[in-house]
Amino acid sequence: MIIIGEKINSTLETVRPAMETRDAAAIIDLARRQSRAGADYIDVNAGMFYKNEAEILSWLIQTIQEEVKTPFTIDSPDPKAILAGLKANRNGKPIVNSITGEKERINGILPLVVEYKTGVIALCMDDRGMPETASERVEVARSLIDLLTREGIPLDDIYIDPMIRPIGTGSHYGVVALDTIRTVKNEYPDVHIACGLSNISFGIPARKVVNQAFLVAAMTSGMDGAILDPLDKKLMTFVYATEALLGVDDFCMNFLTKFREGQLEL
Repeated sequence: MIIIGEKINSTLETVRPAMETRDAAAIIDLARRQSRAGADYIDVNAGMFYKNEAEILSWLIQTIQEEVKTPFTIDSPDPKAILAGLKANRNGKPIVNSITGEKERINGILPLVVEYKTGVIALCMDDRGMPETASERVEVARSLIDLLTREGIPLDDIYIDPMIRPIGTGSHYGVVALDTIRTVKNEYPDVHIACGLSNISFGIPARKVVNQAFLVAAMTSGMDGAILDPLDKKLMTFVYATEALLGVDDFCMNFLTKFREGQLEL
């Protein structure tokens, strides 16, 4: 399971002040704790700073990589901000988050993905908007995968985001997401799935319980990557347990290691 740590995000009121004041110690601490908790990538997002997003994104990456060697997911819809992040990056191969089927987004971001040979998260939406049905989302995913591979991007560098919408706004959205994951993964086994896990529970109580249940269902459907909070020990426990149940953790060795290290919440 590819874990993308979600915490260094300017939309979070607990984190944004550290970006505003350039509190390097706070940012490094948060990145380090996510890495130690099992994050394979650190997502960095400065999107709330409309006037100087590129500058802050560059500062975040430069600051974090001085102390933490986990690679980045560079999160922005703005090509200028993405470029600033890519130029600052020294932590190995990053993932660009994200591209869509929208022509303007493709024209602005795809050349950067190709030039810098990054991974890329591709969202199942296009100029028509966000599809309601799984079949429509799969159609967008196919189109994006075809486009990206024609540009020379390996399947293993593509991360399809099925677009998780809150079940509180539509009781069918969980099923739509799971059906999209299952179909894409069956058709393109070398392509990864990477979704914003907690979107599923937005606006309803007991969100952590819903996130845990959705994690298991999504992994069973083929999800092999997620943008989530690796500091949520219970959620990470479900990751390790589900990997063991799905046979991707040989002889449960990783699960047993995490248990011995005290990283499971029972």
